[in-house]
Amino acid sequence: MDAAGPAELARLLAEAPAGERVAVVDRRFVGHRHALRLGLTDPRFSAAAVPGALTAEGPEARAALTGAAQRLAASTAPAGGGATLVLPSVPEPGTDPGAVTVQFDTAAADQGRTVMVDSAAADRVAVAVLPDTLAAALEAAGTEVYRPELGELVAAVPADDADRGHAARRTDAVDEEAVRLRRAVKSRDGFFTTFCISPYSRYLARWCARRGLTPNQVTTGSLLVALLAAASAATGTRPGFVAAGVLLIASFVLDCTDGQLARYSLQYSTLGAWLDATFDRIKEYAYYAGLAVGASVGGDDVWALALGAMILQSCRHVVDFAFMEANHDAAGNSSPTAQLSNRLDRVGWTVWARRIVVLPIGERWALIAVLTAATTPRTTLIVLLIGCAFAACYTTAGRVLRSVTRLRARTDRAADALAELADSGPLAELGARLLRPLARRMPAYGTPAIAIAGAVLLLAGVLLGGAGTWWAVAAAAGYLVTSSLAVARSLRGPLDWLVPPVFRAAEYLTVLGLAAQLSGPALPAAFGLVAAVAYHHYDTVYRIRGGTGAPPRWLVRAAGGHEGRVLVLTVAAALAYGGSPHGPAGARLPGAHALQVTMAAMAAALALVVLAESIRFWVFGGEAPAVHDETGDTA
Repeated sequence: MDAAGPAELARLLAEAPAGERVAVVDRRFVGHRHALRLGLTDPRFSAAAVPGALTAEGPEARAALTGAAQRLAASTAPAGGGATLVLPSVPEPGTDPGAVTVQFDTAAADQGRTVMVDSAAADRVAVAVLPDTLAAALEAAGTEVYRPELGELVAAVPADDADRGHAARRTDAVDEEAVRLRRAVKSRDGFFTTFCISPYSRYLARWCARRGLTPNQVTTGSLLVALLAAASAATGTRPGFVAAGVLLIASFVLDCTDGQLARYSLQYSTLGAWLDATFDRIKEYAYYAGLAVGASVGGDDVWALALGAMILQSCRHVVDFAFMEANHDAAGNSSPTAQLSNRLDRVGWTVWARRIVVLPIGERWALIAVLTAATTPRTTLIVLLIGCAFAACYTTAGRVLRSVTRLRARTDRAADALAELADSGPLAELGARLLRPLARRMPAYGTPAIAIAGAVLLLAGVLLGGAGTWWAVAAAAGYLVTSSLAVARSLRGPLDWLVPPVFRAAEYLTVLGLAAQLSGPALPAAFGLVAAVAYHHYDTVYRIRGGTGAPPRWLVRAAGGHEGRVLVLTVAAALAYGGSPHGPAGARLPGAHALQVTMAAMAAALALVVLAESIRFWVFGGEAPAVHDETGDTA
């Protein structure tokens, strides 16, 4: 498509279909194709730019770009002759190679319109590099323009033939494919992943890209392999355990490959974000269930250990997420502890030692795989619990030190995110409104102290002989009061990020305590219930990280909130056992079956409602972000 002048450009931008991504590229551009891919085809950003190229997608960014082009046209109206800007949709095969150094095939990565701009011909009104001028205008008007880190990649608009030759030599000196492969790997990852998986999984990612496989297909393959691993572990035989360990590592290789494929080919999507965010948890927790089933084949009941491992890992993740959201303005944390940590990060061996000790997903899965193949499910789960407990203590202690020495106050975004992560239901909302005057008078550390006190009260009522009694119900009622008070004021305190993980631990351990003490056969149902609730919490986390906020309030209210579910469970247990469960083994008591059915029904109902809303949002809703984990933070 051809046009003359910025005014014609503005008209073409306005006429382009609203759903299309549009791009403006200076015809003099010299550089690598992957530099253009990074700048023009990443769906995570509505506006992005590299030197000599600019893209916009979405109504706000498109309107801002059109407006900037219109203002530029008004300010550069030609006198006498006339300025001509040539705007073909894509470079034609026969285009003068002196005019277009790089031909960029947008159809291979993202459907859109690419505008090639010739802004430097001698007989035309001088227009500075138009895409760069437009990008600066967008930023000045308040539109955020993403500028990818190019590193060795070249993106330049030469002013003359000498500059063109220099840029061309710089381009030829860089192995673009090698750069793409390196950039496919996270810049920050665990020791096992960095040195044992990524050196070859990146080539597997390239192999997949060249055969047209998508990251979502690889992600699904990783899930299927992990489920096969869980099924192998469930056989309860030594060959099955060995196969399970091998398959678990194979699943992790594919898990690394899907992200590397997405980065290699820039194939990000909202569906991929949802799959990537949830499948890791499904795979790991399904494997724990497989170990429990396999142990039962041999006569060993380890469901409590499997559920404990899932609870511990889920709570670790909530600690991670809550701390990161509370400190999203990490540059503002100039505390001495943070400065010491940053200095240690510059000492090579300490970086890897600290990453290993926290048992990220790579190390954790490798440990599980080896122990499964060589020992028993009970040994595997016990060692895993010990390792994860140590890692949780180490990371939480460091984060507490960072928080108490933090010099900057929490932001509104941090307080809102923590309130959403708290998962307070209608009962806690009502209680918070009633207790707000009291909450305002609490000291700085009063909020986490109240939350912890309520969790201890609840767990004491359930675990110290009160399960199935009205004493546990009274403890749950007390927990309702303390959890309401904890969220009655904005969560801006130094340690207020501890409130969501405390709530998670209290709820999950209540489920475990009730099932373990009252009804051994209810443990699989308890496992399913915690899994359903944990999925709801993970879904909340990834929505917040994507910038779209928590799930709708109707869903949180329908799910009951953490305090409501705890109250329902303790009341159900008391009713099932008549308020006084006597006997040497709860599994033989009449109420055992009723508790098992109650937990299974709650798990099914929650899973149905939460999963349906999650699928609507991530797959069909249209508002979900294409969020992928690029931070390298442990999972």
